[in-house]
Amino acid sequence: MPVTHTSVDAEAAARLVAFGMRPKQLPARDVVYGELVRRYGEDNAFKALTHSVASGLGLMVLEVTQQAGCVLAATDESVFEIKMDSYARQAKIRERRETEKVLHGLIHLATAALGYPRPDDLANDTYIGRVSVEQVDAMVREAARVLDERAQLAEANNDPLADAPELEQAWRAYARRPAAAATKDGRMAADTTRGMVSRALRFLADQGFLVPVSDEQGGTYRTTPRYQIQVRELAADAAFDDLLALDVVAVAGAGGTLRATASDTLQ
Repeated sequence: MPVTHTSVDAEAAARLVAFGMRPKQLPARDVVYGELVRRYGEDNAFKALTHSVASGLGLMVLEVTQQAGCVLAATDESVFEIKMDSYARQAKIRERRETEKVLHGLIHLATAALGYPRPDDLANDTYIGRVSVEQVDAMVREAARVLDERAQLAEANNDPLADAPELEQAWRAYARRPAAAATKDGRMAADTTRGMVSRALRFLADQGFLVPVSDEQGGTYRTTPRYQIQVRELAADAAFDDLLALDVVAVAGAGGTLRATASDTLQ
């Protein structure tokens, strides 16, 4: 016998999806949200209905937990998909050229890899990573250096790398930009790499993926359960594995404090 849903059920499922679209809203802070999350975990019919509601809106439910809430991702061509122009406005990016898009992609990839450098970190729901502007910048620069060395070696052996030229240009474009420079009023210059990283991390904080901790190292943030779920999805991307394979991330100490291996060289 097919399962039937009442309008009340549909409204509840839609409300759960709506809560998921408020990145800083958490079940622990809202009784209604917490109850909907509990129902999602206990009622398979309600769970399926929630997925259907999300799908109809062009969204995919990644996970629903009391710690992270309802974590959603936009499907291709969804009205909720964050396009580069929208991201550029929110992150206050002046240039929207193709190279600029790739540079910010590298920054977000490095942030995820620094936040969760080991498979165990992603599997452990209690793990909290830390990232800073200086760490992310150091990691991308070190990755650029390693890739540049590989490219030069390949050219010397008449065996050019198979990577897309656009990606190689992006790594080199990042390496050529100054890491830091101050404006006349003492603020971080927008066109420096640390200025770019700072805007990207603030954007992630606005989305509920990171939480500001201090102003140290250009700005330090801790990861959230919501971000952990998103990075689990990202970890399936070959680019994420390729970045970790460059061995430019190290874990210092049993406490899980993270640093980029290039950080000492950039002081």
